[in-house]
Amino acid sequence: MALTGQPYFDALLGDAEVAALLGPKADVAALLRFEMALARAQAEAGMITAADAAAIRAALDAFEPDMERLTVSTLKDGVPVPGLVQQLRETIGGEAAKALHLGATSQDVVDTALALKLKAVFECFESRLMIIDRAFEALLQRFGSTPLMGRSRMQAAIAMTAGDRIAVWRDAVVNAGAALAAQKPHSLILSLAGAVGTSEKFGDKIAEIRQSMAIELGLAVPTYGPHADRGRIADVGNALSRITGALGKLGQDVALMAQNGIGTITLSGGGGSSAMPHKQNPVRAEVLVALARFNAVQLSSLHQSLVHEQERSGAAWTLEWLVLPQMLEATGAALTHAIFLLDHVERIGDPA
Repeated sequence: MALTGQPYFDALLGDAEVAALLGPKADVAALLRFEMALARAQAEAGMITAADAAAIRAALDAFEPDMERLTVSTLKDGVPVPGLVQQLRETIGGEAAKALHLGATSQDVVDTALALKLKAVFECFESRLMIIDRAFEALLQRFGSTPLMGRSRMQAAIAMTAGDRIAVWRDAVVNAGAALAAQKPHSLILSLAGAVGTSEKFGDKIAEIRQSMAIELGLAVPTYGPHADRGRIADVGNALSRITGALGKLGQDVALMAQNGIGTITLSGGGGSSAMPHKQNPVRAEVLVALARFNAVQLSSLHQSLVHEQERSGAAWTLEWLVLPQMLEATGAALTHAIFLLDHVERIGDPA
């Protein structure tokens, strides 16, 4: 997430695996997958020749971008696709170079690449959510029947069990994970709509080409013009905030339970203090709360990107690039911290 630029804070607040799934290597690979799928589908539909499609695929298979040039061109164009396409055409050469990217626009490429990257990130999250669910089940088996004073508005209420509280944690995370899974058919989509969303250069071949590309890329074909309708992006952000919110609730409860004088949870692996060596701070629980609040704030920014003026927006689209990757990485970090925290619970319940 690189909020501070400090490697020690990045390890605490970021997620190296998610960062790699979203990073430049993965991004370029996804952009190239779009162009290769487009060329193949257009050759099948008769828009370009099979020879041109073969030349494009051969060149793209061996292509390594000049990242310095790509950085300079992105600063000029506001998007990496024009500079990348220029480099690709230089690599392909000849008449086949003219067939590359035919009829597509930068937003088609970038939005489809995002869907491809999201697919990998969602799989990562689903794996971690399964680990968390198994951890909750283990805690229920160990401590489910242990007495625990229930608390309402942070005051002692009536007796319950540790299992009652654990079940609330578990259900919130399961429901949030289900909300993210429900977004997959809507967010993992192919974008191929051309300069103003009308697909004008594809004519009556557009449906065939879209379907062919979607099958190759493992994506869905939307029933609407995706350029300026960004509801799917906002919905992904909402699902991410729900996950970190559910984990933040877990973290907040654990931090309160670990307080001196309460002592209804015992954790191993707590953090130390530079001034008070006797302390065992519930660091992972605190980070879960911070990440939940971070994503909650970022969600409002992501909803600002719903305002796409006219057929395509530069500003709203750029805002997505600022916000969504950070939300994804924060969610990955929260899942990892939750796994660690649950694995280091030694006791839950009222002190004997």
